[in-house]
Amino acid sequence: QVHLVESGGGLVQVGGSLRLSCAASGSILIIYVMGWYRQAPGKQRELVAKIGSGGNTDYADSVKGRATISRDNAKNTVSLQMNSLKPEATAVYYCNVVGKRSWSDRLLDSWGQGTQVTVSS
Repeated sequence: QVHLVESGGGLVQVGGSLRLSCAASGSILIIYVMGWYRQAPGKQRELVAKIGSGGNTDYADSVKGRATISRDNAKNTVSLQMNSLKPEATAVYYCNVVGKRSWSDRLLDSWGQGTQVTVSS
């Protein structure tokens, strides 16, 4: 079982910044991809940003240029720095990790419990 602990959510004003962090622990051998998704009320969960083990990144068009994702492979942590926040960024943000517990195991797709981000005007 992989346990994900998220932190850093909260209330921020329009134009402000926020940093989300997620730490993965438990029985996991390798983490291929770490990422952040968000789900606003009445909407589907969507990708915000993800980063591979080699550092390759992928961002949603809505956050490109205003968000930076980073990871520490030694600590199994991933962070998302978001700047110039807009009201439409208000959502529950979920940490996601894709990895394996052993080389013969299937891919494991794990989710955190989510952290609320509210951008107030």
